[in-house]
Amino acid sequence: MPHDEYSCSSGQGLPLGLRVLRTNLTTDFYTGCSRLCRAIAWNRMALHLPARAACFALLSLGCLAAFSRPTYAQTKLYLKDGSYQLVKSYQIEGDRVRYYSLDRSQWEEVPVSLVDFKATQAAAAAEKEQQKQVLQDAEKTAQENYHLPANTGYLIAPGVRLPQGEGVYAYDGMRLITLIQSQGSIERDKKRTALNMALPDPILKSRSLVILPGATAGVRMINPSPVFYAHFTDGTGADIQLLRLKARKNDRIVEGLEARFKGTPTESRADIPLERAQVAPGVYSLKVTQPLTPGEYALAEVDQKKLNLDVWDFGVDSLAPKARK
Repeated sequence: MPHDEYSCSSGQGLPLGLRVLRTNLTTDFYTGCSRLCRAIAWNRMALHLPARAACFALLSLGCLAAFSRPTYAQTKLYLKDGSYQLVKSYQIEGDRVRYYSLDRSQWEEVPVSLVDFKATQAAAAAEKEQQKQVLQDAEKTAQENYHLPANTGYLIAPGVRLPQGEGVYAYDGMRLITLIQSQGSIERDKKRTALNMALPDPILKSRSLVILPGATAGVRMINPSPVFYAHFTDGTGADIQLLRLKARKNDRIVEGLEARFKGTPTESRADIPLERAQVAPGVYSLKVTQPLTPGEYALAEVDQKKLNLDVWDFGVDSLAPKARK
């Protein structure tokens, strides 16, 4: 009598860890995966999409770890006295039943007259149905909690769409980059202040600087002619300008604020011309008219000539290797 082996089919929509399983698995493994799915699902309302993706990876790793150690299909070979042997497989040879014992890791025999084949087959069918149900539960959990909706954002290139969330993005021809917003701060120009104090009658304007921490931005690109996209429902993209920053040892200067004593401050910054176009509701494309030279830059909202201190900074690097000193 041939032994039925239990294996996992490749169901569509399953997490990677469940899709790749094509080996014989124990009921404990299926149950463990199902419990892990449910545990993550219970917390789904508190998870944002990136966190869900992390849990998705955790589930896959857990499943892979589970079958990285040896596992065997097991069958309960029932005897007529109600007891059973855990076997990997069995077969009838004449008046004997030959089976491989999982408890003792060896082949053994027992008279056919002592084996309850009806109970053995019923237990095998019940276990197979249980495994099928657990797998279906896992598939349902995956589809309900880890299915990523189709991105219907603005199409900027074949196969490349903007995320549906608001933000500022850069497309360098190969990848879509989410620009990170950094907060600038205002500090007084100490050199200008010291010079004015040294003069009997200050003739220079006092000056403050809008600076960003760090000599370089975290986001880097090598394409000197990227296309920027600003996606905001309130139309912020219409007021965004591209600025060239002045890098210092520990920070970058965004702009200068100058004013005479009790005078109205004037702002000075290095604006770079942009070709601006509204390509979709709330979405503006911003194209540089000339290739950007290597250096530090920022996209900033300038409303009624006033700079918003929260800017989207980035750097452009040269493809040419740096000269050795």
